[in-house]
Amino acid sequence: MKVSREQVALNRERIVETAARLFREKGYDGIGVADLMKNAGLTHGGFYGHFASKEDLLAEATAHALKRSVERWRGYVEQDADTALDKIGAGYLSAKHRDGPANGCSVTSLGADIARLGPKARHALTEGAGAQMAVLEQLMPGADDADKRRQAVAAYAAMVGAIVLSRAVDDEALSLEILQAVQASLPPR
Repeated sequence: MKVSREQVALNRERIVETAARLFREKGYDGIGVADLMKNAGLTHGGFYGHFASKEDLLAEATAHALKRSVERWRGYVEQDADTALDKIGAGYLSAKHRDGPANGCSVTSLGADIARLGPKARHALTEGAGAQMAVLEQLMPGADDADKRRQAVAAYAAMVGAIVLSRAVDDEALSLEILQAVQASLPPR
């Protein structure tokens, strides 16, 4: 039985959504194609009809997850630019984000994996991280665009590092202290 174009597109979307979640939860090497497809409710035989490789899927899943994050951050800016940085920081630098990598930032969950992979996955992460930094740049105080850019890059790097480090330490109090310290270091609007 032939699958309609609409169903093919829906299947691909389901694969990408599932992969975005599972790659963030388990890491690139922590899940295979067969298990990804099973979790998407499809057979693994159809995978290569959608993607040339697992790494190609990682690139698309990373782009997808980061695009959603950027859209959420932009929504905060559109709602109220004066409170957007606080909302972004409070959500990003939270115990919930720390404890839920499957639904968290692809950069914190997959950055080390992607750094070892090819250009497609690295480009997807670069584009997504760049878009997140661009949102932060709009929210930074500063005398000029260069100063705002510098602050946005520094804040983003601190936020990403805080999540990575807070996940890695085995001391809950220290983990929370890391998150709170970076939250407090974000510039006031």
